[in-house]
Amino acid sequence: MAGILFLSLVLMLFSAFSQRADSLSLNYYEKTCPNAESIVTNAVKSAMSKDKTVPAALLRLHFHDCFIRGCDASVLLSSKGSNKAEKDGPPNVSLHALYVIDSAKKELEACCPGVVSCADILALAARDAVSLSGGPSWEVPKGRKDGRTSKASETIQLPAPTFSISQLQQSFSQRGLSMDDLVALSGGHTLGFSHCSSFQNRIHNFNSTHKIDPSMHPSFAASLKGVCPKNNKAKNAGTSMDPSSTTFDNTYFKLILQGKGLFSSDQALLDFPKTKDLVSKFASSQEAFTKAFMNSMIKMSSITGGQEIRKDCRVVN
Repeated sequence: MAGILFLSLVLMLFSAFSQRADSLSLNYYEKTCPNAESIVTNAVKSAMSKDKTVPAALLRLHFHDCFIRGCDASVLLSSKGSNKAEKDGPPNVSLHALYVIDSAKKELEACCPGVVSCADILALAARDAVSLSGGPSWEVPKGRKDGRTSKASETIQLPAPTFSISQLQQSFSQRGLSMDDLVALSGGHTLGFSHCSSFQNRIHNFNSTHKIDPSMHPSFAASLKGVCPKNNKAKNAGTSMDPSSTTFDNTYFKLILQGKGLFSSDQALLDFPKTKDLVSKFASSQEAFTKAFMNSMIKMSSITGGQEIRKDCRVVN
């Protein structure tokens, strides 16, 4: 009986996260808001010209949105009264560049009021973030709706930088995503910056026998210890995710093979034959990586879950 109950719970969770939206289409706004995509692209370009960290922030926003209640822009909602929203949950306090979505939304509301969802703006902005950083571009299926629920407590569902390969696999499969998707989407770590707290566990008191994670290259560990000393008090201390942190490329995978992956969850991709083979494949072929990344982004961003088109991305209608 317990087994049947567990199975039905897993199936419910899976169906909730694999509502691959039949309603999404490439020409969704063709008649109702033909300039929707160019308006979003211009907002991203404008923000990037002033702040080179914007692309990584937008890509992360989209991931963090899709992994909780599907891609429904629930990550953008503000906390209200006693309800603490997703963006105030522990893994999300460092999210930024939400103003880019606000700015695109303001422009869209001026020319096509009540038509383009915040969830679609997020999906388009994530694509633009990649393509404007030297990565691939792809056609984004559109027609997502915005969610009305956002709870900080649910951010515990996000894959953590300390996850093992089995934890990562479970997290992705619950959302209808495969091992191939896991490795390809992890490549998004080619962009951006990480605070010390996300990798501190690997360079200080790793376990009872090793102070430093033995899978980490010694010179890399030493450089990280310099940036993040044991009793680090600097709030913004950290390091770029890879040396070319503003360029979308396959450096991330090359670094993992050298023992220079930043997170435990990055290095964990070598702990299973299938994911290790994919890391090697993507490290040797940027083309193979970008093709896989595009396919996995379309798949992930098609997990839907919303109910309305918000007028303001930070509050429900």
